[in-house]
Amino acid sequence: MDVLNFLFLDSVSEFFNPKKRIFIGYIVTAIVIASFWLVFIRKINFHESIQKIFDKTIFFSKSAKSDYLLFFLNQIIMSVLSPLLITQLAIATAIFYYLHSVSWLEPGILESTPIILVITFFTIFHFIIEDFSKYVVHRFMHKWPLLWALHKVHHSATCLTPMTVFRTHPLEGVIFSLRGAITQAISISLFVFFFGSNVDIATILGANIFIFAFNIAGSNLRHSHIDISYWRWLERIIISPAQHQVHHSVLTQHHDKNFGVALAIWDWMFGSLHHSEKIDKLTLGIDLNQKEETHKLYNLYLDPLKEIFFIILRGKIKIVEILKSFKFNSIGADR
Repeated sequence: MDVLNFLFLDSVSEFFNPKKRIFIGYIVTAIVIASFWLVFIRKINFHESIQKIFDKTIFFSKSAKSDYLLFFLNQIIMSVLSPLLITQLAIATAIFYYLHSVSWLEPGILESTPIILVITFFTIFHFIIEDFSKYVVHRFMHKWPLLWALHKVHHSATCLTPMTVFRTHPLEGVIFSLRGAITQAISISLFVFFFGSNVDIATILGANIFIFAFNIAGSNLRHSHIDISYWRWLERIIISPAQHQVHHSVLTQHHDKNFGVALAIWDWMFGSLHHSEKIDKLTLGIDLNQKEETHKLYNLYLDPLKEIFFIILRGKIKIVEILKSFKFNSIGADR
């Protein structure tokens, strides 16, 4: 019972941790932004706006209920798996010692750089490499059948809520944990090697200042039914909530678009950018004929494993074709 209580409290703590997307402060700002958008841009009265934001048919749908269950169950599963994963420290140490073995590299060569510049450079570099790595892994999740079998769990959501970000298969959680460990290890080892012990990161409430800004500006609205769009030029730089909702659309023209998390630059560069559209209501999910069974825990956890088994059995693993799909886009050639 004590273990269950600990795991429950650990899950609840996510709402009070500014490093997490669903920090209560970010939820509140998302509600404020959504209210402002609906009242002043969409010209809906305040009472109707509040009703739309807290739409019961969304938050009590079968899809949303699955999100809530997966959030708590995956917290338990990852607490068991996490100690088994390779750590950020181990990777950083390996990279750090490798850099020392390269004869033409000199450790501490930039150690005299003013601390404020080191912190600025490190904070920016860390944010960019994190965001780019998320784009790359996310794109592979869609392009490689083995990974798509896992990522379909996330896309099986037919209603979007802030909790949909946790609607993932545990194996996808492992992949993204390893991604995070690798990118953070690269950032830390490179900067400590070149700049010495002065390396630090600019934070607000413990979160990278850029990630904090992204979250406080309504990141939770990306997984919501409030389709806030930006100016066309801004949607080439930052992914708007409406753009990410397009990413979840079942329409063919929306497939494999808007893989970015915070920055849209990667989508613009690699030809996967799609601007937000004025559509009354997007149909979300895997396909138009999606069955209700896709929201059941049994299907969400076991169907991906079955699919992976049969993919391996048929030998449909073509990494070269996926790499060829990463093509630089001509500037301005987006939709």
